[in-house]
Amino acid sequence: MSNGVSTSTDKIIVDRTRAHRRKPVSKAVRATRERLQYSAQGSNVFDREMLFQHVRTVLQSALITPVVIILVTMVGYAINHDSGLLSWGLLTLAMHALNLVLARRVARADFNAQQALRWRKWLLAGQIGLGFCWALFAFQRCDACGSTDGFYFYKVAVLLVAISITAMTSFMLRQAALFAFIPTVLTLLMIAIITKSTLDFALTAMVATALVLFYYISNRLYQSNLSLMSYQSEKDDLIAELEVANSMSDEARRRAEEANLAKSRFLASMSHELRTPLNAILGFSEVMNSEVLGPLANPTYKEYAGDIHRSGEHLLNLINEILDLSRIEAGRYDLNEEALSLLEIAEDCIGMVQLRARGKNITIQQQFEPDMPQVWVDEKSMRQVLLNLLSNAVKFTSQGGDVMVKVGWTAGGGQYVSIKDNGPGIPEEEIPVVLSAFGQGSIAIKSAEQGTGLGLPIVQAILAKHDGQFILKSKLREGTEVIAILPATRVLQSLPAVEDAPPIERRRKSFA
Repeated sequence: MSNGVSTSTDKIIVDRTRAHRRKPVSKAVRATRERLQYSAQGSNVFDREMLFQHVRTVLQSALITPVVIILVTMVGYAINHDSGLLSWGLLTLAMHALNLVLARRVARADFNAQQALRWRKWLLAGQIGLGFCWALFAFQRCDACGSTDGFYFYKVAVLLVAISITAMTSFMLRQAALFAFIPTVLTLLMIAIITKSTLDFALTAMVATALVLFYYISNRLYQSNLSLMSYQSEKDDLIAELEVANSMSDEARRRAEEANLAKSRFLASMSHELRTPLNAILGFSEVMNSEVLGPLANPTYKEYAGDIHRSGEHLLNLINEILDLSRIEAGRYDLNEEALSLLEIAEDCIGMVQLRARGKNITIQQQFEPDMPQVWVDEKSMRQVLLNLLSNAVKFTSQGGDVMVKVGWTAGGGQYVSIKDNGPGIPEEEIPVVLSAFGQGSIAIKSAEQGTGLGLPIVQAILAKHDGQFILKSKLREGTEVIAILPATRVLQSLPAVEDAPPIERRRKSFA
């Protein structure tokens, strides 16, 4: 058990050492849920994040638009020598500066999702104001250019560049490019209708087509960023939920560890408190049943003394099995390993259950491999394994049955003990129940010799401590076979004696 676990046995106590972790996690989950529950429409959920990204993009590209405006003004003045173009340049720079001031104010503002709509309208109005400046540029004409078409190409290039810059820097502000340049397209269309010039109609068509194209591109970028934000939000929600689940599992684990500690303390105390009076009960009942101090006047008393002794032995065995299983689960079951013969342990265990088997007229047959080497095991544990398996075989085998005990080699070089009976067997669906703690099959429940249901779990745990394996095979009305397997690493192979080596001549030290 880790040092960080509280030693208190009260399972209702909350671990306050993790409060600093639970509070921010709960706050994050609550914030994300409120954000997702604010609006049923997917795009409105991220209005605040979209505005922040738009403002960040505008501030990062703040120098692009002024440079373009200055270049447009200088080139236009060089072509047309019209001072009105200079006034337009100053007006456009002033409008761009107002947009930057508004963007900085939005960046510093702390607003919620409801206030985001108002800020979005202000930013969109700023882009429309800048679009009117480009509409004023569309009114520019060059009377001094004569019949040359250079000024038309200049206007087309400037408007296409302006549309592309606006679309790329304002795609997070949905429909900004469209609303900003609709006045420009209307202005060009009005000029074309008035002049009825083919070039003006061509210029209007090119600008309108470019506006539709760049609006489509900016809308696709907007949808892509919206999808990325949605995935990011789902990931954050999942992380937050996992953090909460992790915190809850830590709390549940702490309570389980404290409950396990309470159980261990209870078993440790009850072990002493129950065994002491049980030893007295067993001793006195045996003395009374044996009539050591004199005969009992009533033979019924002697029968009662025998019943008391058998009941006390059953209760003592139950306590021992529960304590053994608890020590194994707690990792406090220590093995005192030594080199032993599996054949000798099996013969001793068969002799211990032989008397009980003869009482039921059960024949125990042996089939042992000769000359098997010793194994490195704990003698007490292996005896308990074989006694549990043999006792179950004798217990559930009917009168006149047979039990076969085999000891031999496994294919991997290990050793095994197989105990097979011809009893009633176990239904296939009840095998997992039988192998669980306190689990009993239907036949065991109906049997007159019911047990505690801890024998097989203890056998599995002991074999696992020895790096071994336990296999149970059974068919209804055909019998049961249990196999305890020890790995090859537990088998002690005998090595040939080492021949005496010739003595090594001592080197003589030399000094310079």
